[in-house]
Amino acid sequence: MFRITSGPETYAFNFLKMPVSCLFLYPGTEIPAFFMETTLVYEIIGYVASVLIAVSLMMSAIVRLRIINLVGAATFCLYGILIGAVPVAAMNGFIVLINIYYLAKMLGDREYFRLLRVSPDGEYLRAFLDFYKDDIHKFQPDFDFKPGENDICIFVLRDMVPGGLVIGTPDGKDVLTIRLDFVIPNFRDFKISTYLFNEEREFLRDTGFRKLVAYAKEKKHRIYLERVGFQKSETQEGRFEMAI
Repeated sequence: MFRITSGPETYAFNFLKMPVSCLFLYPGTEIPAFFMETTLVYEIIGYVASVLIAVSLMMSAIVRLRIINLVGAATFCLYGILIGAVPVAAMNGFIVLINIYYLAKMLGDREYFRLLRVSPDGEYLRAFLDFYKDDIHKFQPDFDFKPGENDICIFVLRDMVPGGLVIGTPDGKDVLTIRLDFVIPNFRDFKISTYLFNEEREFLRDTGFRKLVAYAKEKKHRIYLERVGFQKSETQEGRFEMAI
């Protein structure tokens, strides 16, 4: 506790619980250096927590949203403890527990996956592509669906929800060129891709293919292909291959 004298009046303050801006109300106040440093650190923690909460609300993937929101709430809880704001600390501590509960539930529950091959000229396929066309073009701007009778169109169902779609065209005897590999925003946690390209390789092998080929111009698309198991081609820029 510190006391400040300004004219006939004396003010008592607990500096550690005051924002720096409040001190400008008392011109000529001699502010301890350690207080300025400590308060600045506390305010930075509060700003970081605010940014994390805001960023979490912009996430479309639910798991990622929960994780970032948990970190933001934990940081806010720490901020509340440091400045002595019990309601802030308690509320954000409660939010941390909520996030932990739902993350444990989402990561612990066993999900059902299934592959469903559909006709290239099916009405639902067209409706799906039309609904997500803007999102598709963010990752694969050159994609233009012109169905061919030999095209391979596979939906990846996640708990019976069409969460992913792969469209490929046979290229030669045993090569499938993937024209589209798309996952809807809520399911972008790589579970669908892992299921398709790792756990269900036999499904693709049973159709007669031994190699998958994909082309990527966008950086995010290239990173994605490498993460799910594709290898860069040594002979052609932007070409990725996977033996199955």
